[in-house]
Amino acid sequence: MSAVPLEAVVRAEDERVAAPDVAAPLGARARMVPALTAVYRAQLSRARVARIPLLFVATFQSVGIMILMRGVVDGGSEAHAVVAGSSVLVVAFVALNLLAQYFGQLRGDGGLDHYATLPVPPAAVVLGAAAAYASFTVPGTIVTAVVGCGLFGLPLTHLWVLAAVIPLSGAALAGLGAALGLLAPRPELATLLGQMGMSAALLLGVLPAERMPGFLQYARDLLPSTYGVEALARTFGSDPDWGAVLLDLGVCAAVGVVSLAVATWAYRRAAVR
Repeated sequence: MSAVPLEAVVRAEDERVAAPDVAAPLGARARMVPALTAVYRAQLSRARVARIPLLFVATFQSVGIMILMRGVVDGGSEAHAVVAGSSVLVVAFVALNLLAQYFGQLRGDGGLDHYATLPVPPAAVVLGAAAAYASFTVPGTIVTAVVGCGLFGLPLTHLWVLAAVIPLSGAALAGLGAALGLLAPRPELATLLGQMGMSAALLLGVLPAERMPGFLQYARDLLPSTYGVEALARTFGSDPDWGAVLLDLGVCAAVGVVSLAVATWAYRRAAVR
């Protein structure tokens, strides 16, 4: 016969029955940097598979625009504007247009619900996707800039500034694209807004500012990519004004911070609906 008291057996049974009522502690929320890295790698792998044909389209489009403008623009500051604007247009096509479509589709298909269930900070989702799409534009932007320099006889000496222009312009445009996609009530409207944003980058970024009407020049100052275009265009001169280049890059960085903050707020807003 067992020597265990009956009261102990009853108490153990009661604890076993009551155990399921105790909620298990939730897992800790993922830290920002590891979550951002994971989202970036996942989005970059996805973009490599699905977006390579579109990157070729963006590059060929920009090169084609420069070829057409070669018959109109001979050289000087106008050639600088055409090459710089066409190069940044590749970033606008991918980071603004395609990212707006991606987040619009993600919201329309309920994909945001999947991200909302993961212990990932909202900023990591937005920043990871934006960084992946922006970095995906690097080959096309470099090819466009090199071809443009060859077409217009511009020096290749300072093309290293693309190492700053691409991420800063990409951050500003990707934040804008993500915000448009997340705030649009329907995926079709997100696609339309992304196309309109890319068209604005084409019209206001590639065409020389001196040939624009006054009101378009003011509109050009409101476009995030303008400052990346200006920074790159200034480096094609024989004696670049590096102070002005740094100022343009600083404005581009500030706009990028604001646009990514707005995109993060839009993600939180869309995820809880």
